[in-house]
Amino acid sequence: MSKRPVTADRVAFDARATVRCAIYTRKSSEEGLEQEFNSLDAQRDSAENFIASQKHAGWACVQERYDDGGFTGGNIERPAVQRLLADIQAGKIDCVVVYKVDRLSRSLLDFSRMMETFERHNVSFVSVTQQFNTTHSMGRLTLNILLSFAQFEREIISERTRDKIAAARKKGRWGGGPPVLGYDIEFSPGGNKLVVNAAEAKLVREIFALYLECRSVQQTIKRLEERGLSNKSWTTKNGLARGGHRFEKSTMFKLLTNVTYLGKVRYKTEVYDGLHEAIVDEDLFRRVGETLRENRTHAGKGHSNKHGALLRGLVKCRACGCAMGHHFATDGPKRYRYYVCQRAQKRGWKECPGPSLPAFELEKFVIDQLRALGKDDGLVSESVVRAQERLRGQAAAMDESRGAASERLQKCRSELRNLTETGKDKNGAAARASGLREEIRELDAEVRKLDGRIKAINSRVLDEDELAGAIESFDPLWEHLTTEERERLVQLLVRQVEYDAVTESVSVTFHDGNFTDPEEIDA
Repeated sequence: MSKRPVTADRVAFDARATVRCAIYTRKSSEEGLEQEFNSLDAQRDSAENFIASQKHAGWACVQERYDDGGFTGGNIERPAVQRLLADIQAGKIDCVVVYKVDRLSRSLLDFSRMMETFERHNVSFVSVTQQFNTTHSMGRLTLNILLSFAQFEREIISERTRDKIAAARKKGRWGGGPPVLGYDIEFSPGGNKLVVNAAEAKLVREIFALYLECRSVQQTIKRLEERGLSNKSWTTKNGLARGGHRFEKSTMFKLLTNVTYLGKVRYKTEVYDGLHEAIVDEDLFRRVGETLRENRTHAGKGHSNKHGALLRGLVKCRACGCAMGHHFATDGPKRYRYYVCQRAQKRGWKECPGPSLPAFELEKFVIDQLRALGKDDGLVSESVVRAQERLRGQAAAMDESRGAASERLQKCRSELRNLTETGKDKNGAAARASGLREEIRELDAEVRKLDGRIKAINSRVLDEDELAGAIESFDPLWEHLTTEERERLVQLLVRQVEYDAVTESVSVTFHDGNFTDPEEIDA
């Protein structure tokens, strides 16, 4: 079979065979993609003309479009590139044509890996404006040199961008990103800036004050949820609704430590005076920061338990819903321990019908319930069945949520692929593509989060023999434990102890999946 001679701008293919050419185009930003004839169209037009000039050699352009609008060349996490590589591996392509080398990649490592895939499947690579032939060693050397400069250019641009951000922060300018609660973004040609949202600013100050009152992030979040309050919500320039999520521990901590509320901006470890107005005074911000640091210190080291309160943090007063803290009184050498309702302690004994309960009697009652578990084989078996059913039900619900999120993720990816294949904006396709990319990122994170939860739930499914052995060993083991070890064991097994002063009863609730459901037992 005769071969055409290879030249500097020709790839040697069988003259009688059809050379299936795929055109790849890319643009780093979404700016201008809404135009009827944009950069992607211009790149494709040049590549089609080049392929047409090789018609005598059997070159033909495939119908599939491989266009990535709004994607960086620094990595290969691009939908069109992934489809291109998949079609190459499926044997659908003989040659890849681009306008310039850096359209395919600006990373030398990524490009070399793609070239290995090309060579493994006998696919050639052609750049319209940089004529070389990858079937020759000199062509590959030329390609690597060009790509090295492309990567160098990308790194220089990144350095310049970082320097520009640093200079803007030093001048107090807002660094971009989504708006924070308390501020709106004012768009202007001279640079976007933050302006105070009066209603949200009031809420921010209330949150700071509420945290000082509760001295707990979780309690602060709970109080906000009771009022039906959520985090910042806003509308993008493309008209898409964003935010409005419930407060979580991470977002609350970020809010309480955000120097933006002091009228400042942060860049890495440095803090500079900002151009925007402060909405929280420095004294309030400082006191909140000190409380947060104090709580972190206590959380890391743990509170001391000098008096052996086995149920510390577990006892709750049913009458008023408040926690019952551990306290003691002395009479000479004797010490008497009690669990006392915090509401009664703060507001007076008349505020609660049962302000206190002897600690020794309550702790003995709870330990007796734990001991009794190991002596009831039927209860152990029933508990395991209940726990397994509950866990499997939770896993099934998680699976259903994951399936819905995964299905939506696939639909979004398919819609984005269809939009990028057209290469043109029709009825706001560019804005829709931007929204789809953000939704894909959110859905992908949700699927990964659900996978972790499902794995954690499945790992909690109990074995009856293992559980029975652990419960039966409780009684002989208990006598040999230290006070700290006993407290730790009780904390692991018991979720809550609730005291009802009206009926004089105690309700012991074990952790889900450990022993049994809550039971009302007269004390």
